[in-house]
Amino acid sequence: MQQQLTPDFGDYELLDTGDFEKLERFGRYTTRRPEPQAIWRRSLSEEAWRAAADASFLRDRRSDERGEWRLKPQTPDRWSVEYRYRGMRLRMRLGLTSFKHVGIFPEQAANWNFIYDRCRAFSAARAPRVLNLFAYTGGATLAARAAGAETTHVDSVRQVVTWARENMEQSGLEGVRWIVEDALKFVRREVRRGNRYDGIILDPPAYGRGAEGEKWVLEEHIGPMLACCAELLELRDAFLVLNLYSMGLSSTLARTAVRQAFGAPAEEQWGELCFTDRAGKELPLGTYYRFTR
Repeated sequence: MQQQLTPDFGDYELLDTGDFEKLERFGRYTTRRPEPQAIWRRSLSEEAWRAAADASFLRDRRSDERGEWRLKPQTPDRWSVEYRYRGMRLRMRLGLTSFKHVGIFPEQAANWNFIYDRCRAFSAARAPRVLNLFAYTGGATLAARAAGAETTHVDSVRQVVTWARENMEQSGLEGVRWIVEDALKFVRREVRRGNRYDGIILDPPAYGRGAEGEKWVLEEHIGPMLACCAELLELRDAFLVLNLYSMGLSSTLARTAVRQAFGAPAEEQWGELCFTDRAGKELPLGTYYRFTR
């Protein structure tokens, strides 16, 4: 079933979008940063944006990816936000990075809810085993762990894994298995070992580097990655979540690639992850595909 998802995230609000920027509230503070998909005009004036923004990202003219943040006086470069859903309470630290990211992708909360519900649905006699690949600062990891899953978190950047561990501790959780390694190398080894998981989460970048400099290109490597994951996922009572952030890659493409690797599932959902600003403009922030079997 195709469906657009927008989570209810009290500590986050999309205030305005347009002219290739977005104005967002994270808890007590408001950020201004580039957004290539905001191709329309802003609803608020430049003066209103300047007044609202506690932290503004300025792109380096020599780089399409890097830049620096300009902060108003008394604005910290780190603070925390909270996310609640049913029995789940996550507390995550934000940080202003040179790549314009802040440490969370709030639209992913829609998937956190799905992961939490799926893990809670397992029998109390056995905790589900969940693998989170390209796991970043761990929102999906924490959702699975909060539901009682035995959770393995894999990311190639040690500093990001440390950040995820901080989020676990802030959320009052423990017991996550942390792996600093190239994701494709890890799943290939897990296949050789004959390991199995009840849930797999994939959030691959368009481009990236592994812990030892391994090159990741989404279009080249997503096929082998899905083939390995198909061998790792249990054949019954299992779920998969795939996110794509590369512009131009649709949820239909994700669905086709996953179904080729895994076969037809019992239930499936695919579509866009979105937020709507105060003027009613819908901003797509990524595509997803997920299934249960």
